[in-house]
Amino acid sequence: MSMAPSIPTVGFETIRVVSDGVSISGFLVEPSVAPGTAPILLILHEWWGLNDQIKGVARRFAEAGFVACVPNLYARQGGQATTNPAEASTLMSGVSSQAVLRDLNALTRALKQRPSGDPSRIAVVGFSMGGTLALTQACHNSDLKAAVIFYGKVPPIETFKYLLCPVLYHWAEQDSWIPQKEIELLRQGLTQAQRPGEIVAYPGCQHGFFNSMRPEVYNTEAADRAWRTTLAFLAQHLG
Repeated sequence: MSMAPSIPTVGFETIRVVSDGVSISGFLVEPSVAPGTAPILLILHEWWGLNDQIKGVARRFAEAGFVACVPNLYARQGGQATTNPAEASTLMSGVSSQAVLRDLNALTRALKQRPSGDPSRIAVVGFSMGGTLALTQACHNSDLKAAVIFYGKVPPIETFKYLLCPVLYHWAEQDSWIPQKEIELLRQGLTQAQRPGEIVAYPGCQHGFFNSMRPEVYNTEAADRAWRTTLAFLAQHLG
């Protein structure tokens, strides 16, 4: 993929916070930059869990200059990752969006204390299940300055009046999970609520086209375009 020159990172670690008395962990990678200068990015994983693929995405964002954290959205269920769709479906069905909101608020508070991070510049990027949750976050978390959604489910149209930050939505035109009628609902919701948002369509692509560990759906050209579009959007809204 075409990329700007990489920024060295200071390695990775597991960050832990307590939410509702439960230990919530996340995979954290930080860029080697001057203190207080890096924007902070929450990266929300697909239904597969916190696996090597999404850790690789976090490393790429850190190399692009972000304090990048992938919360384990399955921490309340044991924190496992899977490659089995049936198991992933069961894990996803056990996720409470309200609990995730509380968990991510707790993690955000911790991330704002990181030496390299700029607590005034926070965004979220989510993929599939994580994209759905990222859109929910964008309607509840006033810390967020931008939200990037990769093929997440679109909420009811009245939800968009609560949107707190600009949204970039990546849609695969051959997505069997996110039909075009949902994208029209998204477009209509943004317009009616007069909220800033961009929708980028990827012809011929399927759900999960950004996931390089899924060769049956991965599309190099589309993933490269989505990466560059995402970085430009985040730069625009995070400064």
